[in-house]
Order: sequence, then structure tokens, then C-alpha cells
Amino acid sequence: MSLLLENKPIEVRTRRLARPSDEELVNRTLAGDRTAFDQLIRQYQRQGVAVSYRLVGNAHDALEVTQEAFLKAYLGLRSLRQPRAFGGWLMRIVSNLSLNLRRGRGVRRHSSLEQTPCDELRVMLPAGGASSRADPFRRTASAEMGQRLHAALQQLPQKQRLAISMFTLEGLPQKQVAAALGCSVEAVKWHVFQGRQKLKKLLKEYL
Repeated sequence: MSLLLENKPIEVRTRRLARPSDEELVNRTLAGDRTAFDQLIRQYQRQGVAVSYRLVGNAHDALEVTQEAFLKAYLGLRSLRQPRAFGGWLMRIVSNLSLNLRRGRGVRRHSSLEQTPCDELRVMLPAGGASSRADPFRRTASAEMGQRLHAALQQLPQKQRLAISMFTLEGLPQKQVAAALGCSVEAVKWHVFQGRQKLKKLLKEYL
């Protein structure tokens, strides 16, 4: 695009602003910028709800847990030694609160796949969402498969379930998953591998 100013064309280039890093947003929050923490919420809310849902099995509980996790993160932000590791730190808070909820009062189970906050089928079914939604038979099969997958995930050991949920289903970086689980990246890889192997056995009649 060019603008004509005093008969001389001037090139005007639009450039997309780079997204602030987690470290920058954390530091801005600590300096009193509340809008910076709002941005962190927007970036991590969906992932937080999804991770919690894998543990509590109910979308409403998962949303409440995630909201509580953000509050705890905000109040304890000064205790975060590495601001760049905010994502993994937050997911650890989410997972701890979710496990506390499970132990304390049980969880309400969802009654429909439509309540699932993210796509349960991502790891097991091929792409092609539009055609699947248009075909009632395939939609029913997908819903059943999603419920089977959710039930199978609940049978995995805690760290395997979280590693599968965060890395395979949510696509979080391995370093972030490692921070959330309090283990090494190599341990994350092992948990994911073991979890996938167990899921294949649990779901072999449906694959």
C-alpha cells in the first residue's frame, strides 16, 4: 500500500505486533498492569479447563477449578522464580486443585460429549470434522468413541493421563508439561509413550 504525500509515493508496511512473552506479561503484572494478567488468562484458560476436565470429568467443575487456579496464580505470582515458566506452573496448580477436588467430594460426570471443552477424539480419529458433523452415523460413532476414550484416560496413572492430556491432546510444549508434572522432559516422553500403549490396549476393540 502507498500513500501520496507531496506527489511522492511513500510505502507504508503494516507489521503484526509480536505477542508478548509470558515473562514479559508476568513482569508487567507484578509492576501493576492488570491487563497483562488478563492476557495470560486469555492465553491459558482453554488449556487449563481441558487439563482439569481430564481429571475431574465434568466441564462445570473444570471451569471452576481453572478460575480458582488463576486466582491462586495471581496471588502467588511473586513466588514464581522463573516468569517464563508461567504456563507449566499454572498447569501444575490446575492439576493439584483438580486432584484435590476428586479426593474431597468426587466429581459430577458429563452426560453428553457436547459438554467436553475440547476435542476428545483428536488423538484417535483422523481429520475431517466437517464431513463427520454432517453425517449422523459418523457423528454418533464419534460421540461413542469420545466417551470410550475419556473412560480409558481415567484408567491411566495420574502422570500418564496428564502427560497425554497436555502434550498429545492439548499440544503443550514438552518443557511446559515437564514443569507442570515436576519431572524431566525425558520423563514426559516416557509417560506419553506408556500412556499411548495402555490406551491402545484399552481401546483395541474400537480402533
